[in-house]
Amino acid sequence: MNSLSKSSKIFLFLSFSAMIIWLGSYISRQMVIYQFFEPENLDLKNIYNSNNIVTVIKTIAPLVVLNIISFVFFLLTFLVTLFITKINYKKNGWALIIVLAVIITAPFELYLLYQDFIIIKIIYFSSGFDFTIINNLKDRITVFNSFSLIEVFTYFGLIFLFIFRPLTKK
Repeated sequence: MNSLSKSSKIFLFLSFSAMIIWLGSYISRQMVIYQFFEPENLDLKNIYNSNNIVTVIKTIAPLVVLNIISFVFFLLTFLVTLFITKINYKKNGWALIIVLAVIITAPFELYLLYQDFIIIKIIYFSSGFDFTIINNLKDRITVFNSFSLIEVFTYFGLIFLFIFRPLTKK
């Protein structure tokens, strides 16, 4: 692992940095979106009405866009890193676990990013406020309700694996 080329190290750094940025924006977005709804039945909180919900939704839109861009950038740089580095997965078990975790979680996250893209498209390209945004946010919460929590802990585990590199044969 220490004998990586300069380009491999650059893409590894870019991939890791994009993952950290995506993880931070993901957690921030989840915390903000969950604040819209009542915890019991996912009804919109009483403080939001048709006058102020447009402003609130438009203020969180850059966070959602950052989340979309950073995950796509992470996935692209991760795939490039995967192809240009010659890591022996038999000797570096931590790298194999990272690759498997990213490959397993990526399709689900791409589906959720597609849902986010639909929300962003409605926010920026519709003339008035459409309450389908609220319904899409509810659907996003209910479709993969515990996946976001599992994904956050998985990626924190990947950071641990990347830093400490357990399961390395010497």
